[in-house]
Amino acid sequence: MQAEIARGTSATFAANRAQGAVRFGVHLDGGVTRRGDLHESGSLRVRFPSPEAEGLSGVFVNTAGGIAGGDRFDIDIRAGEGARLILTTAAAEKVYRAPGPAAELTIALKAEAGAHLSWLPQETILFDRARIIRRIDIDLAESASLLLCEIVVFGRAAMGETMQHGEFIDRWRLHRGGRLVFAETVRLDGDIGAKLARPAVAKGGVAIGTALIVPGDEALVERIREVSDAFGGEVGISSWNGFAMVRFCAQDAARLRADMMTVLGRASGTALPRLWLN
Repeated sequence: MQAEIARGTSATFAANRAQGAVRFGVHLDGGVTRRGDLHESGSLRVRFPSPEAEGLSGVFVNTAGGIAGGDRFDIDIRAGEGARLILTTAAAEKVYRAPGPAAELTIALKAEAGAHLSWLPQETILFDRARIIRRIDIDLAESASLLLCEIVVFGRAAMGETMQHGEFIDRWRLHRGGRLVFAETVRLDGDIGAKLARPAVAKGGVAIGTALIVPGDEALVERIREVSDAFGGEVGISSWNGFAMVRFCAQDAARLRADMMTVLGRASGTALPRLWLN
């Protein structure tokens, strides 16, 4: 009887999981970036709030109200030759406690020759005992450019909550000109709170972030270091293989977000999405 109840509970859980997918491309038409065919399914949507002179901005909305265990979301974006695209999210994404399978998020970004792609979502907030597996695959032409950032917050400080246990797996792969130039997988699981407390991991920090800038060189590194006195958290930057990477760690999300905005402002002449400024 208990086995039958467990199977029934598992089937009900699986039937109520959210799924969402967005796939579209943009192309250059008469010097203006235009959207091509758009595919949306499930609870994931993208909206284009206002026309722009050259580039195009998109805002992702998850109508499920967050991400729970067993949910799956897929994003596939392509910027055609010479196009300019900036993407963000309508709000911080919340990842809830998962009693069963982990949530899965797959992001594929492609930019063709001369294109620019900015992937600038707002924070991802992990509740205690949240479980998520994320994969980010980036394919850039040699002459394409990229500005990408991700911020992860462990727990809800405003609610007095810290993340003690859970699972966070983050796999990044960057190809440029058909060549793999960066590969990394971060895995935090089990007693995440204790691991973040270690000096060699986060020294008690509850917010981490990464900015990836292509192309990037030592001149860019020095330009960002010029404003290092303004940073409220730990910030490290380096460049290799033709790109720059900035790592962030802070005691709270607001401090890290401010540091990220400072870096993005120095790294690109492109204005941040207005949702970041609210």
